[in-house]
Amino acid sequence: MSSEYLNSNAWPFVEARAILKRKGKALEKKGHVLFQTGYGPSGLPHIGTFGEVCRTTMVIQAFKKISDIPVKLFTFSDDMDGLRKVPDNIPNSDLLEKNLNKPLTAVPDPFGKFPSFGEHNNAMLKTFLDKFNFSYDFKSSTEMYKSGVFNNELINVLNNYEKIMNIILPTLGSERKKTYSPFLPICPETGKVLEIPIIEIDEKQNEVVFDNNGKKLKTKVTDGCCKLQWKVDWAMRWSALKVDFEMYGKDLIPSAELSGQICKTLGTSPPNGFAYELFLDEKGEKISKSKGNGITIEEWLKYATQESLALYMYQNPQRAKKLYPQVIPKAVDEYLTFLEKFEGQEIKEQLGNPVWHVHNGNPPKEKNVITFGVLLNLVSASNAESEDVLWKFIKNYNSNIVKENHPILQKLIQNAIQYFNDIVKPSKKYRSADENEKKALLDLIEVLKRMPDGKDPAEIQTEVFTVGKNYYPKEKLRDWFKAIYEIVFGDEQGPRMGSFISFFGRQETIKLLEDSLKR
Repeated sequence: MSSEYLNSNAWPFVEARAILKRKGKALEKKGHVLFQTGYGPSGLPHIGTFGEVCRTTMVIQAFKKISDIPVKLFTFSDDMDGLRKVPDNIPNSDLLEKNLNKPLTAVPDPFGKFPSFGEHNNAMLKTFLDKFNFSYDFKSSTEMYKSGVFNNELINVLNNYEKIMNIILPTLGSERKKTYSPFLPICPETGKVLEIPIIEIDEKQNEVVFDNNGKKLKTKVTDGCCKLQWKVDWAMRWSALKVDFEMYGKDLIPSAELSGQICKTLGTSPPNGFAYELFLDEKGEKISKSKGNGITIEEWLKYATQESLALYMYQNPQRAKKLYPQVIPKAVDEYLTFLEKFEGQEIKEQLGNPVWHVHNGNPPKEKNVITFGVLLNLVSASNAESEDVLWKFIKNYNSNIVKENHPILQKLIQNAIQYFNDIVKPSKKYRSADENEKKALLDLIEVLKRMPDGKDPAEIQTEVFTVGKNYYPKEKLRDWFKAIYEIVFGDEQGPRMGSFISFFGRQETIKLLEDSLKR
């Protein structure tokens, strides 16, 4: 084992070492380390689901480098939860309306494909995770409750009823305190998950009596006759399965702390936790499935690769980040930059390079030819609708490039055309040049006309820079490039002009500038 693994500051290695330090001997005794991710199947899998499983997988990869103890990942579906509201954009909503408050696995499937709505969404989750080649064991709350897997721990919760109530009640409002029960019975008459208070406990029979609106309801706490309120459920699951590591959103930190206390009350050490920050939309508001703000995973994959999304998930997980379409080009170009650096780095730097974690230490070796940003500007300048047009520009730049040797670039070109048409094109705002800008652009045209072919992009950049110096004071040279972007590309930001001209071609750029001045 490389000592670099034991000293890396990359956060997945920091978390992996923390698990081993805190639980090492217990893990050896148990024979494996258990990671868990949770899923609420009242809606379809989304970008947050990907983020949680992706980041947990990164910690698993790191753990495997520092220990030979076998690892498991349980993806747990809370499918015994009662359906509290009808989700948006679901067919046959009246069918769901009639079955509100029943366990998700007892609600008919509105899509008509599975025995229940819960099983439909579980299937969607598995298909979703399989698409990204995640390695996991799927676990259903309904199956585990009903099969008796949780029975011993449910009895343990019953035996510690008072202690658990003493942990939970101080966190509740006065009205909620009156009706709170850690156990939620499944009503034998309606099949609904009931939130009603307990009035008697029979620990010998493992039974409880509830006050069901003045009518006594007696039931076992085992075999799926009751489920637990979720904070107690989370703790019970940690205890029953002996979970060693689980991530959760920052908004769940208080819940995780409570569940940790309950887990200890049940006689088990809670797992190592990792709280990640939530994603925000372009306005800085929390992304919400019901609001539909931010970006969906389908949109990201329409415009960029899975690897660029994984890199975005890797970077600064404990810092709030905006997640909307305009962040994609930067994420793609950062991925390409990290990929290019990787090959020449020492092992220590490689472990700190996000692509090590994106590709489990074995990133592709494809040489980076062009940035996503420049590709977008090529699409914009040429109005390219076909990939062949962009390949022509790339071949102009370097005739030795073989398309088949560049699968990443092939995908980038498809993404760039799609992204430009959907996101960039509708928001373009061209403006006319003022007198000073017109003189500077005409001067640039003359420089390009005199320029020999085959110049290096850096040399072309210097020429563009030199023209700007004749028309703008040194401290305002940024305004020169901003003027080019706004007048020529219809945007406040744009490409490094040396690279753009190298790909687009000298004559083509001259025509583009001339057309821009006529606009």
